[in-house]
Order: sequence, then C-alpha cells, then structure tokens
Amino acid sequence: MSTESPAALPKARPFQKVLVANRGEIAIRVLRACKEAGLRTVAVYSDADREALHLEHADEAYRVGEAAAAESYLSIPKILDVARRAGAEAIHPGYGFLSERQAFARAVEEAGIVFIGPQPEVIEQMGEKVAARRLMQGFGVPTIPGSEGAIPEAGMARDLALKFGFPVLIKAAGGGGGKGMRIVHRAEDVEEAFRGAEGEARKAFGNPDLFMEKYISPARHIEIQILGDTHGNFIHLGERECSVQRRFQKLVEETPSPFVDDAMRRRMGETAVKAARALGYRNAGTFEFVVDKDKNFYFLEVNTRLQVEHPVTEWVTGIDIVKEQLRIAMGLPITPEALAYCADPRPKGHAIECRINAESPWHNFAPATGRIHFLRIPDGPGVRVDRSMRAGSEISVYYDPMIAKLIAWGGTRDEAIARMRRALDEFEIQGVDTSLEFHRWLLAHPRYQTNDVHTKFVEEVFRPEELEARSDAEMVALAGALIFHLEKQRGEGATPASGYGENGKGTSRWRSTGRFEASGRP
Repeated sequence: MSTESPAALPKARPFQKVLVANRGEIAIRVLRACKEAGLRTVAVYSDADREALHLEHADEAYRVGEAAAAESYLSIPKILDVARRAGAEAIHPGYGFLSERQAFARAVEEAGIVFIGPQPEVIEQMGEKVAARRLMQGFGVPTIPGSEGAIPEAGMARDLALKFGFPVLIKAAGGGGGKGMRIVHRAEDVEEAFRGAEGEARKAFGNPDLFMEKYISPARHIEIQILGDTHGNFIHLGERECSVQRRFQKLVEETPSPFVDDAMRRRMGETAVKAARALGYRNAGTFEFVVDKDKNFYFLEVNTRLQVEHPVTEWVTGIDIVKEQLRIAMGLPITPEALAYCADPRPKGHAIECRINAESPWHNFAPATGRIHFLRIPDGPGVRVDRSMRAGSEISVYYDPMIAKLIAWGGTRDEAIARMRRALDEFEIQGVDTSLEFHRWLLAHPRYQTNDVHTKFVEEVFRPEELEARSDAEMVALAGALIFHLEKQRGEGATPASGYGENGKGTSRWRSTGRFEASGRP
C-alpha cells in the first residue's frame, strides 16, 4: 500500500444518477451496486435488447440505437445524448465496448459528466502496448524481451524473430483480448503470421501496428487487482490465476493462485502498486503478468477497467470493487476495509469462476446462437451466478456470447472445486449449445485438480470426444420435466400455450419440445 498527499487534490464530485453504458451481466452487476449505494440508475439498450434482463434493474431505460454495436453501444454521441436527456451525472462503462476508449472517457468529462474509471490520459497510455511496455520499463517493472517499437514490415519481423530465438509472439500494439496475436515457431512462418495478425488488428482495433516478444512456454497468466484514489492511496487486492485459456481468451479464473506463494504475492503486489502510483492511476484496474515455471513474472498489459473475473476477488477479500469504483469517482477515499486488506492480504477461502458461453465445445468452440428454451440456475451455499439471460432470451449474433458467470467459493481450493462441480451439474440450459460440458470436463480433470496447468493446457489436452453428451431422449425428458414444473408453478397444468399452430389450434409446449427433439443437436 502507498499513501501520498498531493498538493492539490481534485474536488469531490458527488453524484446521484448513473448511466451504465453497457448491457448483459455486467450492466446488471453495476446497476445493483448503484442501487445498494442509494443512486438512481439509467440503462441503455439497442433494438436487439428491447427485452433484455438488464433493463429491469434500472430506474430508467433509453433506446440507444440499432442492433449492431457500432450503431448503439459503441456510439459515443448516442450514449452522451441519452446521458444528457436522462440527467445522468456519471457514466460507468462496464467492460468491453467503450470501457477502454480514451476518446469516450475524454468526451464524458468534457460533457461535464463523471467517468467512473481511470483518467483518459492513463487509458491512452496503457492502450498502446508498445508505449505501455516502454513506460513500465522506466518504472522498473520487468518486461519480456521484445521489439523496441512497432515493426513496420514482415521482413523485419523475421529478422527480429531470428535474433530473439523461437518461439516468438507477434502482438497487436493497439489492443488486447487475444486479437491480433500469433505464436510463431519457425522462420518460414513469420511472414504469414505477421500478415494475419496485421489484418486482424486492423479490423479489431483500427490500428494494424504490431510488435514482437519472446514467447514464454510453459507460462501462467496471473493478474493483480489494483485501486487508486484521489487522496494518494494506491493498493492491491491480491492476485487472480487466469491460466486456463483458449486462443488467449480466459475460460476459468481463481483466487488465490495455487502457484503463488506469500513472497511472490508480495513482490507482484508491490510491483503493481509502484507502477500505479507512478501513473497516478485513479479507480480500478488490473496489471496482467506472464509468469514462467521459475516464478519470474513479466509485464503483459494493464486493463484500465473492471475485469470480467472481479467476483472471485470480491469473495475472498470481502471488498465490493464496483462500490469502490463509485466512491473513488465521487472523490472519496478507498474504504478502510480495502486499505486494511492490502496492508495484510490474507484471502479468506478460495473462489473459482467459470465463464458460461453460448458456444459449441464439440465444434471447436464455435459461437452458438438461438433462443434459450429452458434455464435452471444453480444455487445453495457458496454459489453465485452473474447472468443476463433467462428462459426465452435470445443469443444474438451481434454481441459477446456470454450467458453467465458461475462463481463458487470454498474454505479450501478442494472445497471450491467440489462446490463448482456440484453447481455445474445443477446448471441446465436448453436451446443452444454452451460451454457447460467443457467446464464439467475441466473441473474433473486430474491436472486441473492438482494445479498442473498453463496457458496452452486446454489446447494441448482437451479433446471434444471426451465430453459427456446427453442422448436426445434424455434431453427431451429433461425439457419436458422442466416445462411441467414451470406450468404447474403458474397454475396452468399441462395446458396448451397461448401461441397457435399453423391451423390456428393451440400448440402445447410438449409438442414444441417434440419439435426440438426432431431438430437434433447442431
């Protein structure tokens, strides 16, 4: 923990009404925190989200544009127009969409509205990976050997790769999230990988610049949650283990990391806090590191926003990170509880998060779309579900395929794993393929249970044929039982649904289930 006393502190700016510039489970998470903090809330929605669950958690909701994200959730003018019309005094960006766009943060502040996140200049500094890497080197943060700047053409990339030695990692300079990244093992593959990463980076970030790093393998991905306020307090809330990934996309996160000992936790935390202090970082952020088998850690990037996996940290620390964001944005100091935790970080128990996505693990995790017909949510001791879907919700082609985040807590890692496996068995989703069966396979795998994982574990070990798939008959029987249960609760019995078939006659949900059986699994 670090505390300083700047000569001039920004003036406190309390607010009473917050617009959440996002959708899905993160919008619901932020709206709930605002409500608990006594704040009024404003939600936005696109044409595809007219019946979205997050709208029910806001005091007001405004249409922000057409279904395509570029015409709605990514439109800065439209978001600001809604904020003005609704009288919102602050905007929380959630994660994704505009959350790490310095132009958005700057436009919000210039409109006289509080941006619940870090300063625009910090977002800009950390958003350009080459500049961020150079800055961290100046702060004394260890970095992976790599190019000093952007690489102008594929031939130079090949020369650098021969200099560093294979394997190398070609990375987009202007973004993250696994896009614009290629691992290269041979000199003859460099130019093709360079062109592929360049095109993907241009499409995803509007910036084709690439740089190169020596690729560490086997590696772990471990991150540190930090907070900084306007009163000179800079703290960390421990680490998260994020090594279970697929194509650089996180699938499962947990804390505390079973790989990190107390001395390493202290070193990583102090390094992140030192860099946050040097940046003058305000609000919540995450320092991400690549860690080798000998526990040497190297700077990867800073995520200048709330992370998808923040609930696991909340569970073991008892700190509500979203409420800390609200306090900091108002000009209030970090809570004494959070300051005390950083001074003596002792995580209480163990927490694991599984991202439940609409995708097919049987078909290389291809995105799945369609309507959720039946949904049963797990509950019980030590289980939390952050979701944005319900029975009847549509999985759209326009947005991220996440259905829910399933979080389990236990007194020990073994108990957390057992609780997660129980919760996964209780979780039922019918209508679209999901990653549930993959997570059941993972949590039962001996190497996951003994923490013998790394960032390429899934790609090396997972085989779709190992998944347990229910037969069509079992799926239909389960769907029928759920229908009967729901209709009985509503006092309808097994009566026909309100819709009508082609001949104008009532069509029962049992018959609809039969059609679902006939369609088969995609």
